[in-house]
Amino acid sequence: MNAHPVTHPPRPAGRHGAPRRTRPGQWVLLVLGAVLTALGLGALVSGLVLAGAAAAQQDGRFLTTSPDRHQTITYALVGPPAVLDVGDAQISPVPFLDQLGRVQVRVTAADPEQEIFVGVAGTGDVDRYLDGVAHAELGRATESGDDTASRVPGERVPDRPGNQTFWADSDQGTGTRELTLDLRSGSWTLVVMNADATRPVWADLQLGARSELLGPLAGGQLVGGLVGLVLGVPLLLLGAAGLGRDIDPRTPPRGTGPGAALAGAPARDGTPRQVSPVRLTGFLDAGLSRWLWLVKWLLVIPHLIVLAVLWFALGVTTVAAGVAVLFTGRYPPSWFSFCVGVLRWSWRVGFYSYSALGTDRYPPFTLARADHPAELEVAYPERLSRGLVLVKWWLLAIPHLLILGVLAGGGSTWSTTRSGDDGTTTTSWGPSLLGLLVLVAAVILLFTGRYRPELFALVVGINRWVNRVLAYVLLMRDEYPPFRLDQGPVEPQPHGTAAPWAPPPQHRPEDRPDDRPGEGPEHGPGRQDPAR
Repeated sequence: MNAHPVTHPPRPAGRHGAPRRTRPGQWVLLVLGAVLTALGLGALVSGLVLAGAAAAQQDGRFLTTSPDRHQTITYALVGPPAVLDVGDAQISPVPFLDQLGRVQVRVTAADPEQEIFVGVAGTGDVDRYLDGVAHAELGRATESGDDTASRVPGERVPDRPGNQTFWADSDQGTGTRELTLDLRSGSWTLVVMNADATRPVWADLQLGARSELLGPLAGGQLVGGLVGLVLGVPLLLLGAAGLGRDIDPRTPPRGTGPGAALAGAPARDGTPRQVSPVRLTGFLDAGLSRWLWLVKWLLVIPHLIVLAVLWFALGVTTVAAGVAVLFTGRYPPSWFSFCVGVLRWSWRVGFYSYSALGTDRYPPFTLARADHPAELEVAYPERLSRGLVLVKWWLLAIPHLLILGVLAGGGSTWSTTRSGDDGTTTTSWGPSLLGLLVLVAAVILLFTGRYRPELFALVVGINRWVNRVLAYVLLMRDEYPPFRLDQGPVEPQPHGTAAPWAPPPQHRPEDRPDDRPGEGPEHGPGRQDPAR
């Protein structure tokens, strides 16, 4: 049967742990810091790429592409016109024109005995020379060997290209022929032909370029990137810390916290059972709209824009927190509260949209706890291992990430088939198990108006596993996530014991009566486990 409608009374705030109203200044710091940090990272990466390209140009070398085989049954391979406007050097010389760039063209005939011709000339001269001559435009069609689409028909047999006098630069002969061109104003066209003006034309083309300005550009990008990071990262961290303090104003004293207490209460058979420090809840609303899920992708766009900024900030905060843990063994409380807030916000949006479709109640724009069917908490740790911070987010989490890649991440496959010098690549994509389950639930909801409780319990269980692993990967806890699919709207508890979970120490448990056993929303009217 469907779950009953859920009501969420506002939670009374304690005298000592009352969340303060979020200050707009903290959001300004966070957004400004995120923008500067993103620009700084982009400039730094591009600077490194340009520096590598400048280093590859040493000793007069060119940056070149890999050779591509082009073939046509016509008389010539013709490149697209290249229009350049770098000024008239005789009237108004362009500064650094000789350093701006040079282009290199290398052509090798497929038949080693065949003399090949390569030349560059004004587009008008080339058009007059090839008027009425069958030729093909360089492109993917000539790479694949089927030049039908790029072929220009004609009946006239051209004169030998080497006998023409309009070429700005040209070369011909056997083996590899090479042109090195300076930048000049005008419209220029590249032509590749057999030197004896016969057909077909088969040749390997390789393009290259170099610029003396890459080194200065790389230096400017690197300096700009470092300035962006120096200004942006502190602003971002200050904004995240401020938002975290607004969520949980109190700072936990040293030597306290539920970290050690979560080791485990006995299960029914008397063996210790570890309870996850991540508590994820999601209660299915009754009377879900049959069709609203069709447009929720549009309704959540504002949330996705904000979450894009928050997750970028979360990545930077996690790196900074990892450094703090490495040297102190403690996760800064304000950053911890901010990270929990981002996970909480993400879970609400996912619960509303396509991670669960469990409610039609629009998620609030807040990092703090709210009156919503979906909530998430992570217990603040008393201490964290300094050594684990270096390996748990990538090495130790690999088994979980592989499993979650199937449960919650889409799968892609690539296959390549080669025949001679041609190759084709085929890409296919398959949805995740979670995506399939939510799609099935949506289709059933569309036609019956009901969300199957057992299906909902499984969907929430997968999301619970995802968030447990996220808390571990984000360095928030040292407890290794269990390989267990705990289904249902609430965290499972050992039989006959009170819930050992405790909220972060910024709040006193007595200030939140809904977290006490027997008084929480999961025990109130309408809180039924859909798995039952």
